[in-house]
Amino acid sequence: MRRQRKRSLSRGSLALLGLGVCSALHAQQGPTPNASDWGGTGLLQTPSSRMDGEGSLSLTASHTSPYSRYTVVMQPMPWLEGSFRYVSVANRRYGSHALSGDQSYKDKSIDLKLRLLRERRWTPEVAFGIRDVGGTGLFSSEYLVANKRIGPLDASIGVATGYIGNRGDFGNPLRHIDDRYAHRPDSNTTNHAAGQLGTSAMFRGPVGVFGGLAYQTAWKPLQLELEYDGNDYRNEPQHNHQRQRTPFNIGAVYMPNRNVQLHLGWERGTTAMLGLTLRSNPALASSSAKPLDPPPVPYNAATLAQPVGPETQTDWAAIAAQLESNAGLRVQRISRRGTEIIVSGEQRRYIQPARGFERSARILASDAPADVNWLTVRNTRMGMPLLETGIELSVLHNYLDNRISPAQLATQLHVTAPTARPATTLYAPSTRQFDSAFKLGYQQTVGGPDGFILFQLSGAYQGALQLTPNLQLSGTISYNAYNNYDKFHYDAPSNLPRVRTHVRQYLTTSDFTVPNLQFTATGKLGNTLYAMAYAGMLESMYGGVGGEVLYRPLGERWAVGADLNWVRQRDFGQKFHFRGYSTGTGHIGFHYLWGSQRRIASSLHAGRYLAGDWGATLSMARAFNNGVSMGAYATKTDVSSEDFGEGSFDKGIFIRMPFDLMLPRSTRAHANLAWNPLYRDGGARLARPRGLYQETDERDLLRWQTQPGWLNP
Repeated sequence: MRRQRKRSLSRGSLALLGLGVCSALHAQQGPTPNASDWGGTGLLQTPSSRMDGEGSLSLTASHTSPYSRYTVVMQPMPWLEGSFRYVSVANRRYGSHALSGDQSYKDKSIDLKLRLLRERRWTPEVAFGIRDVGGTGLFSSEYLVANKRIGPLDASIGVATGYIGNRGDFGNPLRHIDDRYAHRPDSNTTNHAAGQLGTSAMFRGPVGVFGGLAYQTAWKPLQLELEYDGNDYRNEPQHNHQRQRTPFNIGAVYMPNRNVQLHLGWERGTTAMLGLTLRSNPALASSSAKPLDPPPVPYNAATLAQPVGPETQTDWAAIAAQLESNAGLRVQRISRRGTEIIVSGEQRRYIQPARGFERSARILASDAPADVNWLTVRNTRMGMPLLETGIELSVLHNYLDNRISPAQLATQLHVTAPTARPATTLYAPSTRQFDSAFKLGYQQTVGGPDGFILFQLSGAYQGALQLTPNLQLSGTISYNAYNNYDKFHYDAPSNLPRVRTHVRQYLTTSDFTVPNLQFTATGKLGNTLYAMAYAGMLESMYGGVGGEVLYRPLGERWAVGADLNWVRQRDFGQKFHFRGYSTGTGHIGFHYLWGSQRRIASSLHAGRYLAGDWGATLSMARAFNNGVSMGAYATKTDVSSEDFGEGSFDKGIFIRMPFDLMLPRSTRAHANLAWNPLYRDGGARLARPRGLYQETDERDLLRWQTQPGWLNP
């Protein structure tokens, strides 16, 4: 009888919420989307169909006893939300006291939510979502939810199978198709390997109803929330059942600014909730002011009108020095073909191709001989010609004199593939050049049995000696400033060669290491074919020899390449000694760029991995116009889930941020932030510091069209 009364209450709540939604005649300005306890947009325990802004990134930490949740949420597309979470269960231990001490149990999970329908005048916004799709499945759930704004109110109502709908208000309609949909496997008894895609239980079991209201108060920083929870907490994972006095939860969200949310709630009628959300939108970030950049070479029409002497009177060495200091172009050669000046060099400062070209063109226009009427800049990388950008000198003068607009100038640019044509060399600097820099390093392991966060801070000195335009000796010397990997005692069981799981030994054996020291030779084998060969200490764990080829037509969305390597495992001290394990590894890679306004960069690599397993890695990333990208990858090989171990297959997320967005000086450097839940031996690839696809990215002509700062100094 008590169960029936609760079901009657839920149906009544459903009717009231549905009546409220249907009564809305106009969609008015309502509350902004907020993070739920689980990180994704929603109320408290339940999701909504709302989504944050495209390109947004948030971190939410919340606590509702006995659960603490730490969630990263990315919004790569306006219709797609992805969440990556750790749940700490305070009253359950991770493992034996000898291994984990008093560390609480940690559960890893991945959520996805897709918008199916946008809100219109008469229709709600609708979304479908899956919770805990790539984790242990302890909190797995599938749901369909709709939202409608009613003035200052935002009403949501949804149905769910699994954890969110554990109350089970009515039978699963799919049971009429197949009896197995009537019941859902119990997470307390199901032998579900951590990290597997738990599809066997999806859409199974009774259906629960959930919903609620978000209210925007007259005080803009404050929102109030009322929620009807679809879970009755009587079938919690690990038999960790919780008391629930009422299915209604109440909460408040205080937003002191647009980047911070403070959450407070009362849930299950028994338990307080506290939460904090930090939000940003790196995709909307514009390049910061550059007070440390040199000013562009000024344009003086009167000076340019005067005839300039012949090449014999032109100080090409001084021009080359100015091109590097002002335009970021390290000159490899200046030559002449008829009335055309050709400058070959590597752009080392400006991430925006047009900005680097304009600065170079300003310098050349000021000093070109009187009989020159065409300027060409040939961009190279590691000695490989990538593309040529040319412009008629008179057109450039008209632009610099404000007689034509940047858009008109853009139509007069000639961007073509480099060609080998005879030309007279006017200047060629010494090829032996040395570059070096000090950098800070950080790496971490999250969610292990020895400790929730194990990390290392290090300082590194990186150097590169350019022996010829196509041959380089590069290396890194690193010093361990601090790490807590001495707490890392757990060697995960492995039925594979230990190609990655010796990470503790590599990080704790020596404070002074040489992670990388290699010779790299490059070459252009044709208009569209590039090659690279390398030998030495290729990464912190492996040394050897290898090579790579890449076929990348100029301006095309696709490229295809292959690499082949023979490597031996390095000694734990990361000096110049080796261990006994050696192997051959290599992959064929296919790259494709989807879309124009919203670009998705995809890469598929298939081949042999370090442990001798065969398989493929798929990477998908949303690439924004300002250079930010966010994405995820997954690797599946012929190693079974049991042999792979916890995690079942290799996967992770990553964010790439240009330092140019933050620093007061232009730079091409990036920060790569990656989250990989576990070190495992299956699906492990060689971690080379550079590859041909990344080194030839200037052949992507969409970068000229989408990046801001088009031909502006």
